[in-house]
Amino acid sequence: MLMPKRTKWRKQMRGRIRGEATRGHEVAFGEFGLQSLEPAWLSARVIEAGRVAASRSAPEAKLWIRVFPHKSVSKKAAETRMGTGKGDVEFWAAVIKPGTILFELDGVTEEVAKLAFNRVAHKLPMRVRLIRRRHG
Repeated sequence: MLMPKRTKWRKQMRGRIRGEATRGHEVAFGEFGLQSLEPAWLSARVIEAGRVAASRSAPEAKLWIRVFPHKSVSKKAAETRMGTGKGDVEFWAAVIKPGTILFELDGVTEEVAKLAFNRVAHKLPMRVRLIRRRHG
C-alpha cells in the first residue's frame, strides 16, 4: 500500500479541489497516458488496483504511476457522539485535479494501451481519457 514514510502532521484538513492541473498534466515518460477529467481523491487502494489491472492486461508494457497518496483522510468510528476530537486516519489519498496524468504506458501498441487503460478506468472514481505523447 502506498503511503508516505513520514509526515510533519498526522491528520490534515479536507480542503477543496479547485482549478485545473498545472503540473503533471502532460505525458512525460511513456507513449500513452491516462488523464483525469474530474477532480477526486484517489485512495492508495484504488491506485494499487489500477496498477494491478494495467500490468495484468499489458504485461510486456512499462508502466509509470504518476500520482502518490500524500493526504491522510480521517474518519470517526460509527455511532460516535459529536465532539471528542478528530477521528483516526482511515486511508491515504492522492488529490487529483482535472488534467492530471494518472498512469503512463510504453512499449505497446495503441490497441493494447486502450484495452489496459479501459480496465484501469473501470476501477477509478472519476472520468478519464487516453492521451498520446506530443512529439516536438
